[in-house]
Amino acid sequence: MRFFPYDQPYANQREAMDRIHNSLHRGQDVLFEGACGTGKSLSSLVPALEVAREQDKTVVITTNVHQQMRQFVAEARAITREESIRAVVFKGKSSMCHIDVGYEECQVLRDNTRAVVDAERDREQLERRQRELLAESQEGDGSAADARSAVMDELDDIEERLEDLEEQNVCDYYRNNLTQNTDDFFGWLFEDVRTPDDIYEYAEQQQFCGYELLKEGIEGVDLVVCNYHHLLDSTIREQFFRWLGRDPDDVIAVFDEAHNVEDAAREHATRTCSERTFDSALDELAETDDPRSEDAANVLSAFHRALVETYEDAFGFGDREGIGDNWSDVPIANEDRKDDLTLEFLQRYSGRGIDDDLEAAMKLGQELDEQYEEAYREGETATRTECQTLQAAGFVSAWMTESSAEGLYPVVSVTRDAGTDEVYGRAELYSCLPRQVTGQLFEEVHATVLMSATIHPFEVTENVLGLEDAVTMAYGLEFPEENRRTYAVETPPLFSSDRDDPAVQETVAETIHDAVRMTPGNTLAFFPNYGEASRYADRLASRSDRTLYLDEPGQSVEELRQQFVADDGAVLCTSLWGTLAEGVSFDGDDAHTVLVVGVPYPHLDDRAEAVQDAYDVAFDGTDTGWRYAVEIPTVRKTRQALGRVIRSPEEVGVRALLDRRYSRQAKPDLGRYSVNGTFPHEEREELIDIAPDKLKFAMLNFYGGHDEYDGEPPTP
Repeated sequence: MRFFPYDQPYANQREAMDRIHNSLHRGQDVLFEGACGTGKSLSSLVPALEVAREQDKTVVITTNVHQQMRQFVAEARAITREESIRAVVFKGKSSMCHIDVGYEECQVLRDNTRAVVDAERDREQLERRQRELLAESQEGDGSAADARSAVMDELDDIEERLEDLEEQNVCDYYRNNLTQNTDDFFGWLFEDVRTPDDIYEYAEQQQFCGYELLKEGIEGVDLVVCNYHHLLDSTIREQFFRWLGRDPDDVIAVFDEAHNVEDAAREHATRTCSERTFDSALDELAETDDPRSEDAANVLSAFHRALVETYEDAFGFGDREGIGDNWSDVPIANEDRKDDLTLEFLQRYSGRGIDDDLEAAMKLGQELDEQYEEAYREGETATRTECQTLQAAGFVSAWMTESSAEGLYPVVSVTRDAGTDEVYGRAELYSCLPRQVTGQLFEEVHATVLMSATIHPFEVTENVLGLEDAVTMAYGLEFPEENRRTYAVETPPLFSSDRDDPAVQETVAETIHDAVRMTPGNTLAFFPNYGEASRYADRLASRSDRTLYLDEPGQSVEELRQQFVADDGAVLCTSLWGTLAEGVSFDGDDAHTVLVVGVPYPHLDDRAEAVQDAYDVAFDGTDTGWRYAVEIPTVRKTRQALGRVIRSPEEVGVRALLDRRYSRQAKPDLGRYSVNGTFPHEEREELIDIAPDKLKFAMLNFYGGHDEYDGEPPTP
């Protein structure tokens, strides 16, 4: 409890901390589900810090939700008021760079700057030495004069070297790191838990590179808060642990919102290469007089032509005109033979051999990349050029060796350049099995805690992420049951084929209107997509006098949230796939009722089918793919949205699911389309089936019974 910063834990929070402590002490992985608002973060963080203190480990807590990162900072600050810990918050270089350069450029600038500083220090030492020898020679020491002559020769060499170095590109911020006293920075850094924004601003005032100082300062800290990619990207993870001064077995990893790890790991394992990269690579090779450029261009141009031909052949009448500025997939996979792109490439290629040409392209690309780095280092170019030949050749090599591997799905996608109106494509090796990324990570680190309000079913999470013998624990919403109601409202199922039916829309819109009228305060309404949110926002606006907020793509979500919670009696319509559906709290009077309208199935395209097929094969079951890849993630999305309200024991609220597929009594009629059985047992038991026209009376009785109405209750 020394790391617990508040007076008393919630119900079951102490038990959870004890169980997690014992598991981490034994080096076991933990799957921990806790309802929203029940203190999962501290339940995981407190025992992790205790075990880290006992066994000399470092705790790394990672999230992909900005709101949660702010929450961890707040909790870490609260802990430091009770027990001394050294904690840092780490973000990627791009968000902390003062001169806005890429990773490769930054590396060259650091090397150049260090070389200049080292040379200046050598010069200073030699100048000091020559002055000492001059004084000794003037006192009659003949050997000192000879020694001084040698030192002067070295000084001349250093001066020439410095003249050359001063023409190179350097970073003044990093130079200050190397030449000025940084003790005050590190003293300030560990006085409290500093955010990356705090560090950026403080370092800017002092003209330091805060990112590099942070890398220097994190060795041996107790706690690091970071993004998913610091652990899921194997290259970044290796560097990150080196900066920590820790071996993987010295790290306890805590994953927040762990239901998102599956998609994040899949994204980190996926490789892409666009047509533009091949164009640039061929231009690069055309300007190179190296004899290997012909072989390299031969293989890369064949793949480039095959890529273009593959998506052009896939276009039907009017398809090209319909391409927008988002990437659209062109299916190329075949069950009984190689994918269409590979077949087209093999047909178009003519040369001494694909492997030989790719080897020539890779070696030439590596040499060109070294030349670009040297040119930037020497100040001959203002930016560090990336070798496109190396990138393109590396991708084609991976495509030819890995496209048939287990869990990898070959895809071609197309998009339209908004500036030139040009349509172009890319090839992609889409990774279907996230355990190929996460399995290795979980084996390397000492132990992990994966926590979420929606990580059930545990066996599915274990299988998908490659966990073995994890300790599992689940705690439902422990707040008083009499303070909440959860309804499964039997409005018509919003199947995609029925969404445009006027009768269906009228029933759903009227039910939403009833729920809003009966809510004594703000209402959150989640829909399967932004289009449906907009549709019902329009219908609600025509029949309600409540203030209506509509979340739309590209809008500032935090600004919208602040406007909404400052209101009273407002409605916020948004997508279940938007950022407001998870990781964002609506506490107290921020919102009283949450509506989930429809079942938020993902877009069932060829990628989704590929993931289902991969899961069917990997987990040996014909229906496993649908359950693992579609049904369970869909219900998790719904459960996340329901958890946006009722965040403390004192709060009173209604949670309503508007779609027959959620109800218990509709299961026999809907068969596999019913999702009621996918909810955990405890949550399923709380669902009350209700007819649409009865919802307003149920809500009136519930809120009225809790004296939530200010004045006269609304008329049903």
